[in-house]
Amino acid sequence: MKVLLLGFLGLILVVIAGGAIGVGVGQICVAVFQVRNFEGGAGMMVFFLFMPAGAILGGPLGAWLLGRIGARSPAAPPDGN
Repeated sequence: MKVLLLGFLGLILVVIAGGAIGVGVGQICVAVFQVRNFEGGAGMMVFFLFMPAGAILGGPLGAWLLGRIGARSPAAPPDGN
C-alpha cells in the first residue's frame, strides 16, 4: 500500500513540476528561436506543446522513482550490544 501511495504522490507532484519546467524550457525556446507572437503563437506553442510534454514525460518517471523508494526494504535495526 505504501508503494502505491508513494507512486501516486510522485505522479501528481512530478506532473506539476514537469509542466512548470516545460513552461520554462518553452520560454527559452521562444527566445532562442525568435518565435513570432502573432495572435499568441508563442504562448500557444509553450502551453500546448512544452507544458504537456514536460508533464507527460515527468509523470511516469516520478511515479516510478517514488514507487522504487517506497519498495526498498527498511534499514536493519541497530544491535543493542
